[in-house]
Amino acid sequence: MAAPRLDLDLPNSTPINLFSPPDTPAQTGTSTVFFTPTTASGGTSGVSTPASSTPTETSTRKEEDGFRSKFASPPGVKQPYDPAEALDDIPGISYALELFLASHMLESEEYCNRNDVTKERLYFSTGYGLIQCVKGLMSYEDNDLLAAIQHTKHGNHIASQHRKKHSFLGSILGSSGVDFIKSMTPVERHAELVYAESLYEKALLGIVYSGDWLAFIKEALNMRTTIQIYQLLFSYVTAADAAHPEGYDPSIDVHFRSGVYLGAGMCDIILSMIPGRLGTLVELFGYRGDRARGLGLLMRAGGGRGIRRVRRSICDMSLLIFHLILSSLHLKDLEWNLKRYPNGVFFLFGAGRLALVRSQPQRAIDYYTKAMHSQSQYRNLHHISWWEMSIAYLALWEVEKSMEWWKNLVQEATWSKSIYSYGLAVCLLQLGGEGQKKEAAKLMEKVPGLRQKIAGKSIPLEKFVARKARKFQSQGGRLALPVLELAYLFLGITHAPAEVITKKMLPELEALLAKLDEHKDKPSKYENGKTGFWDDFCLAKFLQGVCLRYVAYPYTQEEAEEGAVIAFKQVFEHGPKIELDHHIVYHAHYEYGRLLACQGDLDSARREFDLVLSGKPLEVGSSGRKGKYSMENALHMRTHAALDALHKKRL
Repeated sequence: MAAPRLDLDLPNSTPINLFSPPDTPAQTGTSTVFFTPTTASGGTSGVSTPASSTPTETSTRKEEDGFRSKFASPPGVKQPYDPAEALDDIPGISYALELFLASHMLESEEYCNRNDVTKERLYFSTGYGLIQCVKGLMSYEDNDLLAAIQHTKHGNHIASQHRKKHSFLGSILGSSGVDFIKSMTPVERHAELVYAESLYEKALLGIVYSGDWLAFIKEALNMRTTIQIYQLLFSYVTAADAAHPEGYDPSIDVHFRSGVYLGAGMCDIILSMIPGRLGTLVELFGYRGDRARGLGLLMRAGGGRGIRRVRRSICDMSLLIFHLILSSLHLKDLEWNLKRYPNGVFFLFGAGRLALVRSQPQRAIDYYTKAMHSQSQYRNLHHISWWEMSIAYLALWEVEKSMEWWKNLVQEATWSKSIYSYGLAVCLLQLGGEGQKKEAAKLMEKVPGLRQKIAGKSIPLEKFVARKARKFQSQGGRLALPVLELAYLFLGITHAPAEVITKKMLPELEALLAKLDEHKDKPSKYENGKTGFWDDFCLAKFLQGVCLRYVAYPYTQEEAEEGAVIAFKQVFEHGPKIELDHHIVYHAHYEYGRLLACQGDLDSARREFDLVLSGKPLEVGSSGRKGKYSMENALHMRTHAALDALHKKRL
């Protein structure tokens, strides 16, 4: 039974206002800015300041004061350095962080270098290491990664010098509990916290740079040390609060407290996201994550107004990464930081991601464009905008514009040359033309050889595009619906406006399905006898089911809902005939489960999700599947998240 052809009358989608419209590039210099960095000479760095308020603007001005920087000029740093007075540097590193978040990265680096030439100060040396860590991870260049590793390693060494040393007897007896933390001076407690932070940064950089198992094991042990320190510091704060009559110990300074909440919260969230079997193994070593507690700790350390804590914005960014990329939404912290840093590139990224999640890809593109124009000092940060814009244009099905950003990524970015090359190649194939097909074929030939490894393991998405590139070559330069398939993997269909799905994406599917129907009785005649009929058929039906599901919900279109059910069931029926793309069947069970959840049939939805996670082969063909299917671990993570949402009735 064929899925019905749709001619849907969808409701007009009203754009949701994200706090305030993004400025166009020409307007960025005139927008109200609440953080105005001051140069060493005393002048401003060319960013306009708010005009004086009229009497009628008094209430607005009072609210805006909450977003202004507390620094009218760069804070002085006491020289020479005395380790016993290390905490006096917190205002200075807070100022450097504000410069960085306001997209004045070079000024931030220069301020750190000028005030700590020998890199001997606790907060300046580790803060500078954090900046280099961000730079290295953004560029993915060997030189930047090596420099970041050296700076974080040095910062870790400086923190170690400030830590409290164990006595000889204490080291033998292993006295390193809450009482040991209590016996420390405030500087020593901060040093313990900063040591854990810099050790985490060093471990992360080491895993990314080395790409082998030995380095992964070494850095995993460093991660273990970091978790242990955070757990101990959190136990100290909890015990101190419990012993105080009011349930809150005011003697613990807010900067230390927020740093402990940040570290303990992130550990809880990371451990809670470890997949089932591995998570059980980790629990045997005493590490258990509590996602709700972790998010609560980050909210206590970051979200909300009040005292300016040095790590507040880092806490907010952690929450935004979780909610906008890994989970759902979190608006309050994004709104607060956008008002404080209206030209802050990281929060513009967050606003763009939020717009994309809300199926407003054009608005997302506007934010990413503003992010590019907000700073030119770290050009590698532009690559994030290019990546997101290439996906946003896929969600609009403007393939030619998406292709331009893939092309820029191929030329400049270094994160994943294989994915960039594949993205460019499939866009060229979609646009057609002999010249573009030849260029696409050259790119496809390069894709498998451009793969990288992290911790000795291949990147799943790179393995996927390498397999598709080899399939392209084995089929004589042909792939079915490669752009739409890529859009699905990057959630481009999920975030596409319904009108784009019905008027642009579904017609692409219908055209291929019409061609496939002509050969359904004699699949061997498809594409001049080359293999791949049932792979293409199941892929087309799967993508049709996905598209119809996003039309059916939230618009409650019964015709689309019925069509989605028929499409998924046809994938299940013909899945055993698939020769190569076995992952389609597993993804179809996942998406069918989500459709059933939308219909309110939670028990059936749970059965579909359990099938995906069971490890059982859901398709048995003559060729037989060997080993894992493409994107298996990623699908398991999405399925675990769907089950979690199902239990909470949020799917």
